[in-house]
Amino acid sequence: MRKILLFPLGALTGACLTFLATTPQGGHLAAVAKAAGADAYSQLNLFGEVFERVRVDYVEKPEDPKLIEGAITGMITSLDPHSRYMNEKAWREMQETTTGKFGGLGIEVTMEDGLVKVVAPIDETPAAKAGLLSGDLISKIDGEAVQGLTLEQAVAKMKGPVNTKTRLTIVRKGKDPFDVTITREIIHVKPVRYRTEGDIGYIRVTSFNEQTTEGLHKAIGEISRQLPAEKLAGYVVDLRNNPGGLLDQAVSVSSTFLARGEVVSTRGRNPEETQRFTAHGGDLTKGKPVVVLINGGSASASEIVAGALHDHQRATLIGTRSFGKGSVQTVIPLGTRKGALALTTARYYTPSGRSIQAQGIAPDIEVLQDVPDELKGRTDTMGEASMRGHLSGSGGDEQTGSQSYVPPDEKDDKALHTAFGFLRGVTVNAGVRPARKSALPN
Repeated sequence: MRKILLFPLGALTGACLTFLATTPQGGHLAAVAKAAGADAYSQLNLFGEVFERVRVDYVEKPEDPKLIEGAITGMITSLDPHSRYMNEKAWREMQETTTGKFGGLGIEVTMEDGLVKVVAPIDETPAAKAGLLSGDLISKIDGEAVQGLTLEQAVAKMKGPVNTKTRLTIVRKGKDPFDVTITREIIHVKPVRYRTEGDIGYIRVTSFNEQTTEGLHKAIGEISRQLPAEKLAGYVVDLRNNPGGLLDQAVSVSSTFLARGEVVSTRGRNPEETQRFTAHGGDLTKGKPVVVLINGGSASASEIVAGALHDHQRATLIGTRSFGKGSVQTVIPLGTRKGALALTTARYYTPSGRSIQAQGIAPDIEVLQDVPDELKGRTDTMGEASMRGHLSGSGGDEQTGSQSYVPPDEKDDKALHTAFGFLRGVTVNAGVRPARKSALPN
């Protein structure tokens, strides 16, 4: 059985992967080794020599398991920013995040230039309440420098017993480094929130975990009860600063708005590895107009949903260009007490055949928020294309930089108000630049 996460970025929440239920068998590994050629495997002799030299001559006696884990980590992280090795503890914690309940601070993070970078704080978590922003860099954890730690090690230091505190040193563009003290909590990721706004159903999807589709169906059901079809102008689906999650959830969320058709395809190294995922379950919204809000913090599974609904002319996209994380990581368990690999195995493509990798999705209508003076220049997400060692895009120019700021007060949220006005047939104001032709169905 394969279960795919669109694992965007490294991990206090989870984000696009594939789980393989079994490890490769010995015969398969032997075939792989033979196919790889003798030259590459002769280099393992070099590794053995270095390993033995370190064991014998290093100033202090090293621990063999740590040496091996460090070597594996170095090999995997040299491939791209999203491939990684998880030891037994990290593998167990990653499994916990996909269920939607775990301990920690509530931030999605990645590594950049040796520091931990905040991709997005999760709504209503300690990190969000403490004012962390997308793009913040964490240079120290409890006074200890992050430089030199792996992402897994840094994440482990930020986790801890509930109701204990951790002190993060934040580097934010345009400001001197400052400390933020955050109290750890059990993070209950409620992936879907909803309400009615006059004649419009507003649905906010914050992540794609195992509870997302169920929450979305509940939201649509409740909105339908509050607003009969003749009074419902349409839906706004807010995917801003949603870092991604499980691929099967991205497919089922897309299916909630599509009667039929392809949602996404994944293409690996070999043509025969191409997989296609199609809509199932039917359009629960009964063809009502849909607007999807995206921004620079919308990554991975969010981009699959936005791309699918756009390509099928089922939704208009409003906001700013998405993050551009268009690769799939397959989680390969390595056996008892050996952890797992999260290995990049494919790029994903929208139904029209567009690759999102390092390009992102451009909105139909671009809306830039009014950023407070004290935050100007600090609210842009550089995107996948700016990550060192990123997987190259497939067709089209790579794109970097997109605004990810969402005003805390909805009265200042220009993108949201543009979406409401669009569904109500209000002419887009002169301060909003159309990026492409609208894709709302007739």
